[in-house]
Amino acid sequence: MSAFNIAAAGALNASQAFASSAGRIAANAGKNDVLSDFVDQIEARHAFEANVQVLKSADDMVGQLLNIKA
Repeated sequence: MSAFNIAAAGALNASQAFASSAGRIAANAGKNDVLSDFVDQIEARHAFEANVQVLKSADDMVGQLLNIKA
């Protein structure tokens, strides 16, 4: 698998995890376990950002390779 595919799949998983934790926060508003859902959201955001950085790096590498070939 290419870095693009792996990073895109990771970003999708992180996005789904973020949405899931947001749904749990909305459903559990006023209960004690909201804090763990906020932590899950923060983790999902960091995972998403990391995967976006992988996508950017892979894009930069392909761009450099194309510049070398040109």
